[in-house]
Amino acid sequence: MSIPPKIHPTAIVHSEARISKNVEIGPYSIIGKNVEIGEGSIIGNHVTITGYTSIGQGNKIFHYCSLGESPQDKKYDNEPTMLKIGDRNTIREFCTFNCGTVQDKKITTIGSDNWIMAYVHVAHDCFLKDNIILANNTSLAGHVEVDNYAILGGLTGVHQFCKVGSHSIVAAGSIVFQDIPPFIMAAGYSAKPNGINVEGLKRRKFLAHEIAIIKKGYKVIYRDGNTLDEALAILEVMANDSSQINLYVDFIRNSKRGIVR
Repeated sequence: MSIPPKIHPTAIVHSEARISKNVEIGPYSIIGKNVEIGEGSIIGNHVTITGYTSIGQGNKIFHYCSLGESPQDKKYDNEPTMLKIGDRNTIREFCTFNCGTVQDKKITTIGSDNWIMAYVHVAHDCFLKDNIILANNTSLAGHVEVDNYAILGGLTGVHQFCKVGSHSIVAAGSIVFQDIPPFIMAAGYSAKPNGINVEGLKRRKFLAHEIAIIKKGYKVIYRDGNTLDEALAILEVMANDSSQINLYVDFIRNSKRGIVR
């Protein structure tokens, strides 16, 4: 038997909003006309969800968040752009996620199984994949991409159009002006590489020989005195025998802002 949504009497939910079964909506929250909330999601009190916003199943959204509001972009002219959030995300207090712009993807995307702490800002046209951790007060400017299992420490700021690679970790208080390749530890203003995220890789069950080849790739890029073109040529050969090295190669090839060096 399906359980109808549990909506607090003080919440304001537009009659055309699509609210699935088992959803809870707390006191004084506001849900707009073009919002869709998937089964089992829990919305805290004083949450505002507006615009063309789609939220998947099993999300937990804490108090005072603002999701789907207009981008902080002077070019935005009320076009019907979107915010899409996947499944099983934890979104803590006072987070702000903006919808996309017609100048880019027309959509801001948050994947699934992400842990997003208080006061995080995700600007327009960002694309976040899965199993990401964004610590308190992390701010992503427009058009930022964050790959699977990346971790951004508290008070990290990421410049627009930057990309953060999978399994990387950025120290608290860092400012990111260029792309951070997969597996890298980075820190500082501006963020610089400081080895690979060995502890994170172990926690994700990477084998010893896989970590060893990732270290070799890092050494080729950052320790052997190669230019980036020279490093890429060496990595392309190594990638024939390693899917991990191939992540380095694909990332560097597709970098628009250049990688941290």
